[in-house]
Amino acid sequence: MVDQDVPVDDEVEVLIVGGGPVGLTARALCERWGLRVLLVEKHRQLSPFPRSRLVNVRSMEIFRLLGIDGKITASAFGPEYGRIRFRETLAAPDFASAALVGIEAPVAESPALGVMTSQDRLEPHLLAAASAPARFGVELTGLTEEEDGVVAHLVDHGSGEHTRVRARCLLAADGAHSTVRDLLGIGTAGPGAIADVTTVVFDADLGRWCARHPAGLYVAPHGSVIPLYPEGGWAWVGATPADPGHTDWAGLVTHTLGTGTDVRVDVLRVQHWVMNAFVAERFRRGRVLLAGDACHAVPVVGGLGMNAGIADVHNLCWKVAGVLRGWAGPGLLDSYERERVPVAHRTLAQAVANAQLLFQVQARRQEQSASGAAPSEQVELPWTERYFAQLGLVLGVAYDSGAVLPDGSAPPEPDDEGTDYVPTTRPGHRMPHLWLAPERSTLDTFGEWFTLLTPDPAAWEGQLAPPWPLRVERLPAGLGDLGPHGALLVRPDGHVGARWPAGPPGDRALREALTAITGTT
Repeated sequence: MVDQDVPVDDEVEVLIVGGGPVGLTARALCERWGLRVLLVEKHRQLSPFPRSRLVNVRSMEIFRLLGIDGKITASAFGPEYGRIRFRETLAAPDFASAALVGIEAPVAESPALGVMTSQDRLEPHLLAAASAPARFGVELTGLTEEEDGVVAHLVDHGSGEHTRVRARCLLAADGAHSTVRDLLGIGTAGPGAIADVTTVVFDADLGRWCARHPAGLYVAPHGSVIPLYPEGGWAWVGATPADPGHTDWAGLVTHTLGTGTDVRVDVLRVQHWVMNAFVAERFRRGRVLLAGDACHAVPVVGGLGMNAGIADVHNLCWKVAGVLRGWAGPGLLDSYERERVPVAHRTLAQAVANAQLLFQVQARRQEQSASGAAPSEQVELPWTERYFAQLGLVLGVAYDSGAVLPDGSAPPEPDDEGTDYVPTTRPGHRMPHLWLAPERSTLDTFGEWFTLLTPDPAAWEGQLAPPWPLRVERLPAGLGDLGPHGALLVRPDGHVGARWPAGPPGDRALREALTAITGTT
């Protein structure tokens, strides 16, 4: 319904629905662009649950730009926990293990290092990264679409007050069961619910089995065991039993631990949930845009879901700012769906494969145990360590839309696009990391502006002009096929928008590129 005459109680430029990691990141990014932002979250507080576990290297690059990467790292596990271990029980030795690339040790392709941490440790840092209003306990119950915005109908569960807020853009980061998506009638496609899962949070003294062999995840045939915080706390995650109401949860956890009566298990909380797998049929309708689990719910195995959502809003917020500030045409928002939908499908496929392989390992070992096979007779795992080297998926994302100017060059051809990352300055790709000075990366030159990287700033001086936010940074000569007068135009999200290997092809090359990328006239 489109209506321009709805009375409202407040007006903002951007309304963010959902106060999880994706919504909080969007709030911080929009505020840095100088936008008037309001975030609403139906729950009364930040998540108290230790859900998402892995902050990958690309998300940490984004948090580095927000200036909070150090705080996140300080409250996270050390890099030695960036490993997955497979055991008969927690008390048994490893029968396999694999490093999580970009978590366990630095990679040459990034100035950042991913971390293992829990969502309830991450979110306070994201909340503190901005001062824009965040109203908890406030739920969106209705929407009225307008020609150049939307009116949100809100209810405060604390006071009972009903209000209407007009926003020029609404960012829906309200999770897999998105109210906004449902109100807009946007469907989903994909496997749907693929598993009923239970998380049991418990306390136990497990140091003698884990202290010398740390990991972010211990996988056993009858469930996985996860350390929650550096100072202590554990969770068991596994398939929900047939009769959860009568399950001996302490006994089930003890069976997975394999510690017998030597360890007391104190169950603190039991949470049942559904592992979903889908991608929304649309990511946008008018001035309403979906992000994170609202537009792609992926299985948790591999830690891809939250990180994909953070990349969503990093792609989106600069476009919203451009449209609202007038240096981009409204058509720029079309590129969000064009660029992120393929990434969502690729991420979903990888995450579903991760989950299926994990279930396969557990099922195989359960069958072996039932037949009396000894650990030494275990079958080969259905993957190699390369399977966990997902830099191709994390850093190798490439966009193809009107917000990228192709230059006719051929894309890189990695042996495996999921595991292998080939740095390239080809338009559409993430700008490669290169140290410009001690502790200063090419990635550190990006922000609330376009960046022109060139070995010869003087050759481009005559082309700099408003209205676009633009900075020029000197780039060392000899990067790839970039000549001494060449240049790279990098978008605010760190992806190359245009490339001129030899130098300016004309005195309006930069203006024409910015006009095309931003959809202005």
